[in-house]
Amino acid sequence: MRYEEYKDIGLPWYPNGIPSHWKVLRHKNVLTEHKEYVGDKSANYTLLSLTLNGVIIRDLSEGKGKFSKDYDKYVVVNEGDFVFCLFDVDETPRTVGLSSHHGMITGAYDVFTPHGINSDYFFYYYLTLDNAKALKPLYSGLRKVIPFPSFMANKFPVPPREEQDQIVRYLDWKVSRINKLIHGYQRQIKLLEERRVTEIDQVLTHGIRPDRELIITTAAWMGKVPVEWMPYRMKHLFCEVNVRSLDGSEPHLTMSQKWGLITDDMVTEKRLVSENYIGAKVCEKDDLVLNRLKAHLGVFALAPCTGVVSPDYTVLRLNTKRIIPKFAEYLLKSNACRGELRTRVRGIVEGFWRLYTEDLGAIPVCLPSLDEQHEILQSIISLENRYKLLISNVEMQISLLREYRTRLISDVVTGQMDVRNIVIPEYTPENGTISDEIEDIEGEEVSENAD
Repeated sequence: MRYEEYKDIGLPWYPNGIPSHWKVLRHKNVLTEHKEYVGDKSANYTLLSLTLNGVIIRDLSEGKGKFSKDYDKYVVVNEGDFVFCLFDVDETPRTVGLSSHHGMITGAYDVFTPHGINSDYFFYYYLTLDNAKALKPLYSGLRKVIPFPSFMANKFPVPPREEQDQIVRYLDWKVSRINKLIHGYQRQIKLLEERRVTEIDQVLTHGIRPDRELIITTAAWMGKVPVEWMPYRMKHLFCEVNVRSLDGSEPHLTMSQKWGLITDDMVTEKRLVSENYIGAKVCEKDDLVLNRLKAHLGVFALAPCTGVVSPDYTVLRLNTKRIIPKFAEYLLKSNACRGELRTRVRGIVEGFWRLYTEDLGAIPVCLPSLDEQHEILQSIISLENRYKLLISNVEMQISLLREYRTRLISDVVTGQMDVRNIVIPEYTPENGTISDEIEDIEGEEVSENAD
């Protein structure tokens, strides 16, 4: 339901105007800059990060992203403060966060203390602008920086305080319900992924031909296997190769836990790259490459072409008279094999465990004939396609719900929908009232040179 009367306020993201009884204020009327440097007291503050999940506590132990060597120029953030990223506006995943923590954040960001306004209403409003990247008219220059005076002078609509509170209550309720549905679908995806992995493990270790005698072998990690399968040690299935690039001209391949070995042009995230790859390890198409530090996590991948990889990786050339390369990749990435690999790694601290070639080679394994390996691979491809379709359908439902959530927030905070007389029932809030993202997508430490 729309309001009775509207008025134009000259803002491009309000083509239909705002309710006639709403005021128009500037940011300087409700925000006070809070620029308190931590100085030499950084040890007393928790490190915070601006992400799609809002302002979160940064886990230094994860080692993700960039970390400053000197926190003296970091600024204090109090609970209830707003954090804005007013540079690289187009590229930054999230330009605004409302902090529920006390800590410190990079001084490249602007921190404000709100007053005279419902902070949650203002946050919902800014999420709408952020999702639409509506601040483009305000920034300038190559760094797409919004000048501080322009930001503070920017106008925005303000309903009466009682109406702000009702808008927040309504959106908290509706968004919580939407997030609950989204989380349910996300749990469905997780269950589908688990079932997919379980079924693939089953055919890799037991085959697909029915009514065969199964026996226990020295490859205990595989469970009972068909009696016809041949026992080997893995060292009989590959040999390690250590050929180095003379001029570094071969395509560089990057290991991705999700996508396997990919060429640099397929890497979407920014990362440091070497100036040259002279001396890097050369792999040929269908060589099996593993990251020794992450092999126990199933980080094995077939080389898609001849290329070069990190000297720290291991390159294995497979004996194709005994094992099909794709079958070997699936087998080594299986949950069953990962459990065995964890018993073979060396090292004291997890994260620095290494899988050496001789330890990998000592693992017992039972293999079907090449013909049966082909049959199993065809079955796995069929399984993958079936689960991909199921997961894609669920992801579509999540996408539609997210679009609906974004539109609902926008319609309410811009006054296109009147919620003043809607009775809010009792409900149990769903975690992630404003954002339902599960993965921590960093928007922090984009730069410390915003000026």
